[in-house]
Amino acid sequence: MERAVDRYLQHLVVERGLAANTLSAYRRDLARYVEFVQQVADPPVAPPVDDPTLVQAAHVSAFVRHLQRPVDGSPSGAGLSARSAARVVVAVRGAHRFWALEGLTTTDPAAEVPPPTPGMRLPKAISVREVTRLLEAPDPSTPAGLRDRALLEVMYSTGARVSEAIGLDVDDLSAAVRGASDGEDPGLPFIRLFGKGSKQRMVPLGRPAVAALDAWLVRGRPELSAKGKATAAVLLNARGGRISRQTAWNTIKAAAERSGLTEEGVEVTPHTLRHSFATHLLEGGADLRVVQELLGHASVTTTQVYTLVTADSLREVWSTAHPRAR
Repeated sequence: MERAVDRYLQHLVVERGLAANTLSAYRRDLARYVEFVQQVADPPVAPPVDDPTLVQAAHVSAFVRHLQRPVDGSPSGAGLSARSAARVVVAVRGAHRFWALEGLTTTDPAAEVPPPTPGMRLPKAISVREVTRLLEAPDPSTPAGLRDRALLEVMYSTGARVSEAIGLDVDDLSAAVRGASDGEDPGLPFIRLFGKGSKQRMVPLGRPAVAALDAWLVRGRPELSAKGKATAAVLLNARGGRISRQTAWNTIKAAAERSGLTEEGVEVTPHTLRHSFATHLLEGGADLRVVQELLGHASVTTTQVYTLVTADSLREVWSTAHPRAR
């Protein structure tokens, strides 16, 4: 089983060009599956096996049940939600499909097993007023504060994922952004983001974000850059290296606390600014296809979930404002 999994992962790297984080998730999910069919399975219906040619639909079905069964201190359950279990099953189904196509197996037992159906989970956005409070929370009198404000402004202005924001290099900023401090009108600046599967997209940057980046690049970044080795990264940590996902998460958490949003019970996560970016664009009349391109979604179906959020907002406004709503 391990050799078959390695061959599939190699295929994902070479032929599909999966991002490192996605590949790591596939590796973890398939390791969980291999351990199950080798040791646990569901005797006598689906006894443990160590060869992909011996895997039956009953093994895959037993694994799906195992993923969602509550944890009770034994190997009987993994306690995953339907959404998390469905993600794992996607990896399993992809592996079995690949093995069948490559001739490693004669059948695809996973094709007969549907993944769990996760419930609809609407993305959580915060209001424009709350976003403004969050963006203004960092202290611009310190290099770290300038960096944190630049990070938050870029994420809200572009809808960037955390990994995309921390992965920015100076060369990913258009000349209009890098030259904003020259006193000339920067026009409509862009930044280049690398999304899932290393897919590139160019996203416009608003003037507040340009100003925050300019302040960081001119007054903050040189001081931190001097503490480390030369790096092309836009956002640096205290040692002069590229900031990590954890640093970005801590920045957002600290800004939420400093702004008072946490105390008010407003949940703010690294994805909150991305969700708010999309929701506010649609509420402002942006075309769904444009929002899809800006977010870097491969399918417009993924973006359509935000229309449900704005519909909920419209219903709420209507129910409180229309004289015949009640």
